[in-house]
Amino acid sequence: MTKPLADRIALVTGASRGIGFATALALAKAGAHIVATARTQGGLEELDDEIRKLGGSATLVPLNLTDTDGIARLGAGLHERYGKLDILVGNAGVLGPSSPIGHIELKTFNDVMAVNVSANFQLIRCMEPLLKQSDAGRAVFITSGAANKATAYVSPYAASKAALETLARAWAQETANTKLRVNLFNPGPVRTRMRATLMPGEDPATLDTPEQVAEFIVPMCAPDWTETGKFYDYKTRTLMSFRAPA
Repeated sequence: MTKPLADRIALVTGASRGIGFATALALAKAGAHIVATARTQGGLEELDDEIRKLGGSATLVPLNLTDTDGIARLGAGLHERYGKLDILVGNAGVLGPSSPIGHIELKTFNDVMAVNVSANFQLIRCMEPLLKQSDAGRAVFITSGAANKATAYVSPYAASKAALETLARAWAQETANTKLRVNLFNPGPVRTRMRATLMPGEDPATLDTPEQVAEFIVPMCAPDWTETGKFYDYKTRTLMSFRAPA
């Protein structure tokens, strides 16, 4: 049976648990070789075990994405080994504090922006040349409804996701005339550790699993996906275009 992503190289950030883990596994099941990054070595090794069970392969890269030089070295390593990158899933993110804005320290705010925005900016800079070497480069960034709702008490997270959305949309416009496609994916409430931290009283059994969500990310990474600069909303199963406020 032919696998739709056979011979494709996929970089997934935040791959040690949650949506990143499930997406990496789903991409491997579809035939992609996974380059998995995360801060947690143990989680990466668990992912590698699961990928091997599927008959797939992975390269594990323990990396804190605030290490921008490390991202650059990763790009150089991928260039030397493969000469291209077919898929980038920018999943890694941190929630940050749940607090009124006036109670948040500047360093805490900057720490959230470093992971959720600056790291993705550096990934774009370092991976764009590799993605353009692919016959069908695909980039998907995981966002949140907090970005457009401007959700109270999680302002650093909401602001960072709004910035990420604008960054990805600008990149999509810049690359619209290339083979590279850039899109955003909003999973909504999902059974993850981050969600449990934010909503500790919520029954996780009422939420979809990361594995269910990942099945909808995989098609956006495929060569036959043609949309760019769009926003996929998992809750409504709708691909949306951005538009200015009325």
